[in-house]
Formats: sequence, structure tokens, C-alpha cells
Amino acid sequence: MKNYKNKLCRRSFFSVMLGAGALMAQPAKAAKINVSNGVAIQGYDPVAYFTQNMAVKGDASISVKVTGSTYWFSNVDNRDLFLANPSKYIPQYGGYCAFAVANGALARIDPEAFTVVNDRLYLNLSKDIRNRWLRDTSGNIAAGDRNWPSLSQ
Repeated sequence: MKNYKNKLCRRSFFSVMLGAGALMAQPAKAAKINVSNGVAIQGYDPVAYFTQNMAVKGDASISVKVTGSTYWFSNVDNRDLFLANPSKYIPQYGGYCAFAVANGALARIDPEAFTVVNDRLYLNLSKDIRNRWLRDTSGNIAAGDRNWPSLSQ
């Protein structure tokens, strides 16, 4: 009887492990990215938010495609900075409004309503919404970080 139970336990264990392996082998679903006609941040240069602390319209002729989204840049230097470390410059929450994400929703953005916090770019629906988001930046970031995984699927 003891041998039978051991075999049954081992068989169950391996069945579970094979099932888990099959789940892990599935390709990860890409997170939602806020794009318009395939272009992220409505064509604004993601690097300029960091280097110039302002929203600067990019040029379609200076662009790169990363993770299925096209980013425009105002100059070649910004494009090269981006290519060296895209994750540094890609907006948080897929480029959706950070305040909306903090409140469990997705919303479009105004590229000029932005904030850089701890070397991360956060965009908002409008400058008024950005002002509301700024009232509790750390709390809104914590809530956004909790909400984003379910919103990004």
C-alpha cells in the first residue's frame, strides 16, 4: 500500500509540474500600450521629458519601433539615448494617464501633462488631472503599480 501511495504522489507531483511547465511555456501577453496609429505618446519625444524637462514633439523621420510601438524623437541624440536604454524612457503604465491607472481605469493623455518622478515618466489626461495626481504622488504611484498588472492585460 505504501508503494502505491508513493507512486500516486509522484505521479500527481509530476502531473502538476508538467502542467505548470506548459503554463510557463506560453508566450507572455504584451502589456497594453497607449498608441495612436501605432505611435506612442502622440509623437512626443520620450527622452526630451528627461533631458529638457519639457514635452517636445518628435519627428516621424527620427523614429524607432520598440515592443510594437513607434517612438518619435526630436533629434538623433535623443533617439540614440533611447536605444541605449528604452526602459528608462518609456512612460509608466503603457503611456496611459497615471491618475486614471491609480484609480483603476485607463484614460488617454495630454503629452504636455507629465511628471518625472525617480527617473520614471508619468503622463496624465490633462494638466488639471496632473495637479490632482501630484497631491499624493507616492500614494498614486503605489496604487498605479498595484492596478497596472490587471489593467495592462
